[in-house]
Amino acid sequence: MSHGDESGYGDDAVRTDDPYSTIGGTRQTRTRLPDGESDGYGASRRPAHKPRSLVTVVGVVVLLLAAIAFANMGGGDQNDNGDGAGGAGSKPDSSSTAATGTKPVTGKNGTIPSGFAHDEQGAQSAAANYVVALGSTDMFDKDRRRAIVTAVYSPEVAAAREGDLDKVYAGQDFLAGIGLKPDGTAPAGLTFVSRSNPAGTKVVKFDGNTASIAVWYSALFGLAGEGSKNPVSESWFTNTFTLTWVDGDWKVTDFTQKDGPTPVGRDQAASPAEEMVDAVEQFGGFTYAR
Repeated sequence: MSHGDESGYGDDAVRTDDPYSTIGGTRQTRTRLPDGESDGYGASRRPAHKPRSLVTVVGVVVLLLAAIAFANMGGGDQNDNGDGAGGAGSKPDSSSTAATGTKPVTGKNGTIPSGFAHDEQGAQSAAANYVVALGSTDMFDKDRRRAIVTAVYSPEVAAAREGDLDKVYAGQDFLAGIGLKPDGTAPAGLTFVSRSNPAGTKVVKFDGNTASIAVWYSALFGLAGEGSKNPVSESWFTNTFTLTWVDGDWKVTDFTQKDGPTPVGRDQAASPAEEMVDAVEQFGGFTYAR
């Protein structure tokens, strides 16, 4: 847990037709003159309101603002189509970004957080952390990769998944294609970058001891440094994890991946190779818990 779409905060959200109203943001000052004289805007001064009328107006304004604030909290029914991006026109519930009050996990399984809560929040936190682990440079080192697989996957599928991943990451054509040496390390003078950055999570399905959690994230991947033929680039994906509660923690039994949703890139110049290397070395990754 990113990453603007909600309505109700525009300039005209609570604007009135009264040009002197402070509700609409004009905040113009009227000079109070004796009865019958002009107020400077070509109109006669309005009669003074009684205190009871003033209290009524203030009460209505307060209720109106409260209603608008409540509506923009996204408290209404949500349409969830389970595709990892949300249904057309749907808005996230306020709980999707709000702090839960549950303390972040403190346990570690190797370098990966563990001991997630046995609820929807815990499942989302586990899925986000597993995206980070499975997208890290450690996956290109045989021993570290196996430690990640053991920590992330359910015991019943870990052994099979370990063998499948060994075949992929040890493939010479695969490693050469991304510019790495046969042992999975970067050539001299270059820094290998593989980092996943979750922008948000969504509960697709939750049933006590099983959960389906979608994680939307950006991925940085490539070789940083002078002369790199595979410079660091950014991609966007959505992984949907099937999780099961095993031995007091959430574990992955399966997952699918699809491209996007991908935002429009800004007109920003790519950073020099040296600046990119410095950023990778100086800015550490995050662990996630809501």
